[in-house]
Amino acid sequence: MTKKPSWSLTRTSFRKRGKKSAGVKQQYCGTTGRVENCQVGVFLSYVSSKGHTLIDRELYLPKEWIDDPGRRREAGIPEEIVFRTKCELAQQMIERLFKAKSPFDWVVADSVYGSNLDLRLWLEAHGYSYVLAVACDEPVGIRTPEGRKRMTVAEAEALLLHSQDWHRLSMSCGTKGPRLFDWAVIPILHGWEDDGRHFLLIRRCLDDPSKKAYYFVFAPAGTTLVQMVKAIGQRWCIEECFETGKGMGMEDYEVRCWIAWYRHLTLVMIVMAALAGICAAARTSTAEPLSHGGTCPLLPLTIPEVRHLLALLLWPPPRSQTLLLGWSWWRRCHQTRASYFHTKRRCAAG
Repeated sequence: MTKKPSWSLTRTSFRKRGKKSAGVKQQYCGTTGRVENCQVGVFLSYVSSKGHTLIDRELYLPKEWIDDPGRRREAGIPEEIVFRTKCELAQQMIERLFKAKSPFDWVVADSVYGSNLDLRLWLEAHGYSYVLAVACDEPVGIRTPEGRKRMTVAEAEALLLHSQDWHRLSMSCGTKGPRLFDWAVIPILHGWEDDGRHFLLIRRCLDDPSKKAYYFVFAPAGTTLVQMVKAIGQRWCIEECFETGKGMGMEDYEVRCWIAWYRHLTLVMIVMAALAGICAAARTSTAEPLSHGGTCPLLPLTIPEVRHLLALLLWPPPRSQTLLLGWSWWRRCHQTRASYFHTKRRCAAG
């Protein structure tokens, strides 16, 4: 992790049955991977070495909603709200952080945002480093032995990379060990010049080398490949936030109007942030032993674990605090052992 927090951007969908909920329509639903009747929200997550949580949200309103006064009025959408793309909503949230003078190192996001030139230019103009995924046919300027050329990122990889250019690195650690991939980096042109700050980063799967992902990187001169890869690893924290949040009411709601959606999501995010704060405090506390006597440190508290403990401690009938905390410690001991042997087996298998 970097010293300053990073911000991860993405969207998630909320399936709905009716047609009255603000912004609902037949559109791509990331939850199921197909077109469904759903709402789409754009979210920003805070990621640091102490934890991560959702920090901001915007509801995407399709253009047919914006252009329908009766439907807008029924859903309580304010008159001043105009149509904004998902990338414009993402930029709007980052601008709020900029005005709040909130420091951060990286912005990471998937290809929906990485392929948006306006968003990339805004981040660069404000000096924000980013690692943004792009599609394989994204155009890019490359300096080749024959001179400067314009081509797709996939063509640049095929033309310039050789076997010795790939490096095996872990972008993060999961419950079953390090997430290892092969990585390569190529300088790219900005304004048709090599400024030493723009790069094409390529990720290749170990079990299937034909599966690759491409990223545009904007970073200070001298940024290493390891730093870029670690930044990408923080992208998956927002998916964990969605998994946790949807188990806490983010997905199962019956509100319809525009303001009710924002109020409900805000309440869920406040609870998530409070639980993330408890986990962060526990990581820095010395009251709990760091080891359970085994081969590796005890797994830290997680948001689901804290939520479960608080539900049992605060909700009647009364329970023994010592017994519940001891049960949590025992449970995490077994999780530690399971994670250790999964990791050992994966590393032994190469």
